[in-house]
Amino acid sequence: MSAVCVWVMGAGSVGVFLGARLAAAGHTVVAIGRERLGRDIRQHGLRLTDLDGFDLRVPAPPRWALAPDDSLPRPDLVLLTVKSGGTALAAAQLAACLSAGTPVLSFQNGVENLATARAAAPSLRWLAGMVPYNIAELAPGHWHRATSGELVAEDDALLRPWQQRFTQAGLPLQLRRNMLGVQWAKLLLNLNNPVNALSGLQLREQLLDRSWRRCTAALMAEGLAALDAAGIRPAQLSPLPAAWIPAVLRLPTPLFRLVAARMLRIDPSARSSMADDLRLGRPLEIDALCGAVLRLGEQHGVATPRNAWMLRQLSQLPPREDLAAWASLRQEALAGV
Repeated sequence: MSAVCVWVMGAGSVGVFLGARLAAAGHTVVAIGRERLGRDIRQHGLRLTDLDGFDLRVPAPPRWALAPDDSLPRPDLVLLTVKSGGTALAAAQLAACLSAGTPVLSFQNGVENLATARAAAPSLRWLAGMVPYNIAELAPGHWHRATSGELVAEDDALLRPWQQRFTQAGLPLQLRRNMLGVQWAKLLLNLNNPVNALSGLQLREQLLDRSWRRCTAALMAEGLAALDAAGIRPAQLSPLPAAWIPAVLRLPTPLFRLVAARMLRIDPSARSSMADDLRLGRPLEIDALCGAVLRLGEQHGVATPRNAWMLRQLSQLPPREDLAAWASLRQEALAGV
């Protein structure tokens, strides 16, 4: 297939990894993101690795830009990878310089981003997607896929030619019709993100701690109850149906190791993106996760107190140096689960 041009709007860890793999496959890629990451790539080069042993120095990294504008080559597809709180602004910026009908594939966490984007930029063609894996920035210019899975996007005629391009770039892409179920299933799994951030542990270490797993299970159980009341069936993204995962998380750790062996196929380096944001003092994507569960529960008369607590607490965190306050917060998170 002929080379195409892709913009990655909001190129953080996920966006850089996806864009770099497409660039390495010979496509023109423009990464639009923070100056620090572009500077790191210029100074250190761009290296991609993964838990399966893949290791690539990208010879021609994506072109870096701080904002979309008319000087950039016109994209055949835009990948939207900004945090949920930046969706409306990013959509408006894209609409200001792109032709009507330009396709934008949202590879964001949460279930409300497409509605926000369409309201801000109705002239663009918005498509739903999902990234299942964790990308960690191990060093300046070095990004690592630390968990497994395949990209998912809605089964739209416009995306079918892209399925081959992504696969050839080492990014297998499934096309599915029930994207709402896919997005909610991913959101349920992402309810571990605030738990991981609050724990202060690496992802695998946190998943091997039953107390923290029970905290995640409580959040997921509330989400499942709200989905059931709303008549939304989450897709199955792992060998286990979504409805079984809270019970598995609550198992004693020796049993959990056996039943959830695939869940533990995680590099020791893996951590949630929310843990990274907390460490770097960036806004947390908590409203797109626990807030979405809370809103769905309110719409359908389902109480979601654990998600409400997590949303409230992670929206007003104590200073990092206040160790006593953090210890108290962690104790409260683990109480009653």
